[in-house]
Amino acid sequence: MKTDIILSGVGGQGILSIATILGEAALNNGFFIKQAEVHGMSQRGGDVHSDFRISSEPIFSDIIEKGCADIILSLEPMEALRFAEYLKPDGWIITNSSPFMNIPDYPDIKNILADLKKYTNNIILDIDSMAKEANMPKAGNIILLGAASKFINLSTKQIEDGIKDVFSRKGSKIVNMNLEAFQIGRESAK
Repeated sequence: MKTDIILSGVGGQGILSIATILGEAALNNGFFIKQAEVHGMSQRGGDVHSDFRISSEPIFSDIIEKGCADIILSLEPMEALRFAEYLKPDGWIITNSSPFMNIPDYPDIKNILADLKKYTNNIILDIDSMAKEANMPKAGNIILLGAASKFINLSTKQIEDGIKDVFSRKGSKIVNMNLEAFQIGRESAK
C-alpha cells in the first residue's frame, strides 16, 4: 500500500492539521510516513505545501516527483492548479472552489476552475460555504479531508482516530465538531 499526497493551500487554512491527522492515523496503524518540508507557513496567507507519503513499506524519499502524486489535496484552487503537474494520470485533484485572494492580480477564478475540471478525477467543493452552513467555519480543512478520505489508503476509522488523537486536548466538543466535519466531507464526495 502506498499513497502519495500533495497538500497545498495558504498559511492559516489548516494544511498542517491535515498532515498531523494523517500522520497520527498512519503511525498508529503501523504504516511508514515521510513528509517533506512545509513551505510558507511562517506567513499567514503565504503559500503552503507539503509532500506527504504513506506506505506499508519503508519510504526512502520524502519528495513526490512530477506525475507521481495519487492526490492533490488543496484548500485553495490556484494552489491545486499550481501542483497539478505532480498528479499521476489516474490521480485525484480534491480542492476547495473558494479562492483565497491574497494577491492583487489573482487570476480569474472561472479560468482556474475550468482548468481543474479538465482533470478526469476531480472533486471541487465550496468547503468554505459548507463549513459556514454547518456552523463550523474553521473546519473546512477537515471537510476537505473527509472528501479525500475515500482515496487515501487508510480506513475511515483510522482517520477518525487520528482526528480524535489530534484534537483530544481541546476537549470533546472540538473532537465531535471535527468528526462531524469529516463526515460532511465524506458524504459530499460522490
